[in-house]
Amino acid sequence: MPPSLKIAAVFATMNRAETARKCVLALARQSRPPDLVVVADNCSTDDTVEVLENLADLPFKLVVRRMPENRGNAGGVEEAMDQAFADGADAVWILDDDSWPRAAALAAMLDGPWDPHMVRHPLQIDPRSGNFTWPLQVTDGKGGWRLVWSERELPDGPRVRSRITWTGALVPREVRDAVGPVRGDLFIRGEDEEYPWRIERAGFQQEAVRGAVMDHPGPDDVVHWQLFGKSFFFERGLADWKLYYKIRNMVWLKRRQAGDLAAVKMAIAYSLAAVALDGPQRIPLLRRAIRDGWRGTLGKMGGS
Repeated sequence: MPPSLKIAAVFATMNRAETARKCVLALARQSRPPDLVVVADNCSTDDTVEVLENLADLPFKLVVRRMPENRGNAGGVEEAMDQAFADGADAVWILDDDSWPRAAALAAMLDGPWDPHMVRHPLQIDPRSGNFTWPLQVTDGKGGWRLVWSERELPDGPRVRSRITWTGALVPREVRDAVGPVRGDLFIRGEDEEYPWRIERAGFQQEAVRGAVMDHPGPDDVVHWQLFGKSFFFERGLADWKLYYKIRNMVWLKRRQAGDLAAVKMAIAYSLAAVALDGPQRIPLLRRAIRDGWRGTLGKMGGS
């Protein structure tokens, strides 16, 4: 690794003072700390900004970016990344405010020759189960991909080819220059699929680093099923606004990725799951989300 490599960590937060504080302190405990941390605060009404700005004796420069409006995780990370790269970062580490890297995580990702065309990431562990926060797509050794749920299932080796990873991704400047900024108009629950897809489409690769681990709690109630030959994951009991963004953004993205038929299948799959698991009262929300996703009406949902 070039000794002068400048690494920035970024995350967005809102009204989660203690959670955000713990994330910054986890970064401060890194055996190789980042050089810069940029936190996008989405108009918190609690003391989040004051708590962060009062942290002292940090081994990096901490910038709390006060957002002029709530732009969700996607908009917050977009602006935080923009600022980090404008401040000279060679790579940006994308986090959530509740994803707390263990002490050796960044050093492990920077160990060995630096490849500016590779996006590395830690293993995300749910502290409650000891398994992955979300199943990880890794190479099957035959030119395809398979889902794994724990470190025990990973192929051998210190680094493993993976795909479609967002939280924990260490994005080099060269990748960001080619791919462009995060789409802030997705707001939440879409940037985590869309940005990795663009990275892959641009010809860059991802790899999981065994020696890098990040604690990140997973969802409480996820249902996994197969439909149309694909894996689908549905979180039971999501708030209306969260379900709206999830379905709207996935319909929009699937239409871009694979065309109208694939988007229709996506809409059917999520609608069936929402009605079967949460009840028919979800139908009006589903109609709105599917309509907006199909039309490409992005941005913030009114009332969220």
